[in-house]
Amino acid sequence: MRQRLAAVCDEYERLTAEMSTQEVATDPARFRQLAKTQRSLEETVNTFRQYERYERRLEEAEQMLRDESDPDIREMAEGEKEETAQLLSNLEDELRVLLIPKDPNDAKNTIMEIRAGTGGEEAALFASDLFRMYSRLAELKGWKVEVLGSNPTGIGGYKEISFQVSGDSVYSQLKFEGGVHRVQRVPATEAQGRIHTSAVTVAVLPEAEEVDIAIDPTELHIDVYRSSGAGGQHVNTTDSAVRITHIPTGVVVSCQDERSQHKNKAKAMAVLRARLLAHKQEEEEAKRSADRKNQVGSGDRSERIRTYNFPENRITDHRIGFTLYQLKNVMEGELQPVIDALIDADRTAKLAAT
Repeated sequence: MRQRLAAVCDEYERLTAEMSTQEVATDPARFRQLAKTQRSLEETVNTFRQYERYERRLEEAEQMLRDESDPDIREMAEGEKEETAQLLSNLEDELRVLLIPKDPNDAKNTIMEIRAGTGGEEAALFASDLFRMYSRLAELKGWKVEVLGSNPTGIGGYKEISFQVSGDSVYSQLKFEGGVHRVQRVPATEAQGRIHTSAVTVAVLPEAEEVDIAIDPTELHIDVYRSSGAGGQHVNTTDSAVRITHIPTGVVVSCQDERSQHKNKAKAMAVLRARLLAHKQEEEEAKRSADRKNQVGSGDRSERIRTYNFPENRITDHRIGFTLYQLKNVMEGELQPVIDALIDADRTAKLAAT
């Protein structure tokens, strides 16, 4: 572990030196990139330096115990030794966590896609409820939500909706939300009061910038057509809706929420880049390891990850066996206890695998 920590410190010092050069100082983009990398190492470096200071303190206490015969001084040195040894143990645990390989996507913004699955209109309504839940979570955390595309139903649900969440380390907080979300409740349309089970799929994609994924324009087929659905007087008057097909992969993205064809195309391209980046990273991960047992969840949309039981006011995450009887609060955006439990379980699994 010490060798890895020394390497991190060396890299931190190298970045610091490079950032102070004239060449980097006159290149804002390069400086920002280096500063971002440096910041990602800063906590590890500071913690290791603190660890080394406590090591020296422990050595001094042990030296005092060897050299001193005065009972009072020896008692003081013994107390110092015990306290410092405990602090070193705590810092060692922190350093193990800090050395867990960082997910390169953690600092990115996120594109989420919610689709109604089994359950018809009730599933579409729950898709709307999930969108509201994530929107309220974003509001509580100071994040920004922008709808990229949607297919609403007549009674307030969504057959599908895609949206971007922007803010500080959004992907690190939302990346475990991908999969099948199951709801058990009495639908508003149910006259008999029977509990129905419906399902909604959620995909969580790290936002991809143009530098992350190169798209050849000649590999795109772009259709424009008139918008349909709710939208007022401008619907069906201009060819503002855009559908983009990525020919090599067959990925199709459409957007019609904006009145401007240019804006719809830009939003559709953002979703397409995110989907292609996610596909590329999944392929790379599969090459690195076929064993995904140490992951809390792969984000596979076919994986049932969570149940929302309204009669019992219960939310259960099946991947980690986590249950919370605060469903009403969760649906109002108070999802953090669930997110924290998932992050902790993922960290524990990765520590066990190192």
